[in-house]
Amino acid sequence: MNHDKRTQLSGTTVLLHWIVAIGVMGMLTIGVYMVKNEAYALYPWHKSFGQIIFVFAVAQIVWRFKNGWPEPVREYLRIEQLLARTVHYALLIGVLLMPVFGFLMSVFGGSGVDFFGLEFVARNMDPANPDKTLPINGLIAGLTNTAHWVVGYLLIAAIALHIAGALKHHVIDKDGTLRRMLGKKV
Repeated sequence: MNHDKRTQLSGTTVLLHWIVAIGVMGMLTIGVYMVKNEAYALYPWHKSFGQIIFVFAVAQIVWRFKNGWPEPVREYLRIEQLLARTVHYALLIGVLLMPVFGFLMSVFGGSGVDFFGLEFVARNMDPANPDKTLPINGLIAGLTNTAHWVVGYLLIAAIALHIAGALKHHVIDKDGTLRRMLGKKV
């Protein structure tokens, strides 16, 4: 496998970045839509695609720590370096925590977890009303539901900052950082 260089990021870095980025942004958009519109029919799809994105996110994080952080294309102010590092860590941690909290919310809420119809964790059906589920632990389900929601909105903020930083590099600094993330040599 190739490694990142100051002038060009590896194909692995670029591919994992864009798969996770597009996947997470799509999941956040659909997640907000599902909650606001009570679109319950989308939940199984949301959970299934979330599991796929989680696998790519873990691969991205393993790759990042194995490969190291990409060198900046030039020197930046200390505050810019700190902000960039903070946003990158927030993104890495957020893309791990979102599916974990979602998984725990579903399990402890009694909804179970499927993967495109293949049952991983069974629903906890109400014996008195077989059309309904019962929470396994309502407190944990509620806490993980809140955590899933809070981390989701923090991820949206981190993504907005990340995009703003990429645009700053491209439009103001004209330093090639965005081109490098598109797989180009700078």
